[in-house]
Amino acid sequence: MKRCPARESGWTLSEVIFDLPSLRSQISQLEEESSSPEFWNDPSAANKALQRLSRLRGILQPFAALSKTERDISELYEMLKEDPNPEYEKEAEQMAVQFIKDLDAYEIRTLLSGEHDSRNALVEINAGAGGTEACDWAMMLQRMYARWAQLRGFKLEILNETPGEVVGYRSINMLISGDNAYGYLRSEHGVHRLVRISPYDAAARRHTSFVRVEVLPEIEETEIDINPDDLKVETLRAGGAGGQHVNKTESAVRITHIPSGIVVACQNERSQHKNRASAMMVLAARLSELERKQSEQKMKSIKGDMGPAEWGRQIRSYVMQPYTMVKDHRTGYETGNVTGVMDGDIDGFIEAYLRQKPAEDAYVE
Repeated sequence: MKRCPARESGWTLSEVIFDLPSLRSQISQLEEESSSPEFWNDPSAANKALQRLSRLRGILQPFAALSKTERDISELYEMLKEDPNPEYEKEAEQMAVQFIKDLDAYEIRTLLSGEHDSRNALVEINAGAGGTEACDWAMMLQRMYARWAQLRGFKLEILNETPGEVVGYRSINMLISGDNAYGYLRSEHGVHRLVRISPYDAAARRHTSFVRVEVLPEIEETEIDINPDDLKVETLRAGGAGGQHVNKTESAVRITHIPSGIVVACQNERSQHKNRASAMMVLAARLSELERKQSEQKMKSIKGDMGPAEWGRQIRSYVMQPYTMVKDHRTGYETGNVTGVMDGDIDGFIEAYLRQKPAEDAYVE
């Protein structure tokens, strides 16, 4: 009789996924805090605490079903030791294989429990070194994320785009909406490197191009204090294709946050009001990120900077010639199926990142 795959390593379910006593302790503490008469004295802090409580319960409650399945499988294998039955053995093996798959999916879910992981994702793609090649590479990455979003049933909305002089994009800003969109896509934050024979080089030489991808959680304007007096709001005619409406109306909006120097622009909606709302959403996300980085800098001044500058951190290489390979330099995960990756199959990279560094780069609660 075959051994149970779920027991071969001698692990228990809670050991594989999380520290169960700690999780229960956190839930108990939050439940106790929420029952306190002073809990709603600070509504913002209370809402955050309840959101965290909900997330932790969402991790613990499905645990019971998996735990029961584990017990059922173990009992079935124990029974088969005493009374072997080929039909029941096949059923037990199928149950065990499905259990491992469910456990794997559940493990990924537990890694998406950061403060902002459940939010939508703002993705900005900027062409770096490489000229026309880099602009084309930016367009290829935009298509990759669009295909990934489509495969997951997520919604993608282009907020702003600056075309390249010849082809592709100098920059493009997108909102990807879906359950845990930011939690998944935060693994994509960094510099992406492409190596290929350039289709724009008559000599067919190999070129290296760089594109920077920035991923932020969607932050509502009401979640961060923005002084209207600190804003310089400009309206202008949107560029690019768009017909007579674009040419005749100033629907595009550019907002400058004077104290920080942050500038955001949105032009893809026909309505100036909608473009302004989108621009404010992006501004709120950038200001939130700025606050987080300033907090990190304070810690680094005490502990020392442990890594290179963000722009210089090459997270992944995509090699199309003379061989095909996509490799993530942080996790070591790689695949030779470049075509599949460019068609949106990036879940392997995302899962490897989440498993290796579930807390790094996440927002601290």
